[in-house]
Amino acid sequence: MSRPAPRHVGADLLTPRPQPLPPLVWPPRLRWLPHVAVVLGALALAATGADPVARLLAVAHAGTLVVALRRPVVAWWLATALAVVIPVAHPPTHDNELWTWPVQAGVLLLLALRNRPAVSVTAACVSALCGVSLKLAGLPVGSWALVAVGCGWFALAVLIGAVRRGRREDRARLIEQTAATAHERALRTVLEERARIARELHDVVAHHMSVVSIKADAAPYRVADPPPELVAELAAIRAVALDGLTELRRLLGVLRADGPEERFGGTAPQPSLERLDALLDTVRSAGLTVGLVVDGPRRPLPPGVGLSAYRIVQEALSNTLRHAPGAQSVVELAYRPAALGLRVANGPATQEAPPSPGSGHGLTGMRERAAMLGGDLAAGPTSDGGYEVTALLPTTTPHEDGPA
Repeated sequence: MSRPAPRHVGADLLTPRPQPLPPLVWPPRLRWLPHVAVVLGALALAATGADPVARLLAVAHAGTLVVALRRPVVAWWLATALAVVIPVAHPPTHDNELWTWPVQAGVLLLLALRNRPAVSVTAACVSALCGVSLKLAGLPVGSWALVAVGCGWFALAVLIGAVRRGRREDRARLIEQTAATAHERALRTVLEERARIARELHDVVAHHMSVVSIKADAAPYRVADPPPELVAELAAIRAVALDGLTELRRLLGVLRADGPEERFGGTAPQPSLERLDALLDTVRSAGLTVGLVVDGPRRPLPPGVGLSAYRIVQEALSNTLRHAPGAQSVVELAYRPAALGLRVANGPATQEAPPSPGSGHGLTGMRERAAMLGGDLAAGPTSDGGYEVTALLPTTTPHEDGPA
């Protein structure tokens, strides 16, 4: 992708576009302090005229500082023009000939805060050249020492403005990069959780395909003299199931992590709600008081639903142990005709939580498990200072539903 052509300095010095002075980022209560300081400085400089005409010119010249809050380029041109007109039209007295130089320096500072260094340096050179030219022409702009000091103010204003502008741009880039990094981290977390869920569901899917293969292989022997066409069709079904199992194993190899615990440790059967009592006993032995409430008769659940429900309860209780030690907890199961309602709630912690080594992927994993089944999951704090996780997991697929 080609880079945009750089803008010419002359184009930037001739643009009337607005460039509002941004407020302070910190502290928030003083965010408008620079704007107030500029206005107060302009008022102070506007009162330096020795007579009504000089005071009017001082007000016009100092007013360019206020204009520079929004249009610094326009304000710089006005301030430069007035710096030339004032010594010619109404020369200042020796006592107040100083005020034109700080006004010009202030406008240059506001210009440098919002324009690249090449533009502000060019403007400062033009301002210094005007001051030196007026002095060489014999106009009352102060002594040579004052001219030198004024040119030094111009250089200092440009330097301060360029440094401040660079820091503001660096901060903006850092904020943008931080936001992009956080987005990438969240996306990577979701992908990792989906891969982990897919690895866990491998056993469930492989079991169903194995059953299909076995039943297709045994079906011809359950019927006397089956038609050849039926035998061939059942053999084709078995072959497709075996091919599916092979591809499933290859897919699992892609999803596996490289660690030895992932390569050799995943041989245990996947858990379900049938092992919920054992899970509750484990967390009770770890010091968590937890109760179980079941609404409706328990019934066998599809393997994917049982596995997801178990993992959601397991992760929610682990979070309670980690972040709310000593809290009273409850696990509620509601068996509905076409769904499983799930709620894990805990009260406020009664002990100080130990430092946690960073944030995990628990909530992300729970949400992915519920979304995978077409269900919903919500998690958040409660009014009494506790926390709860609620989920609704469908237990039937569309083709399993009967007529409405």
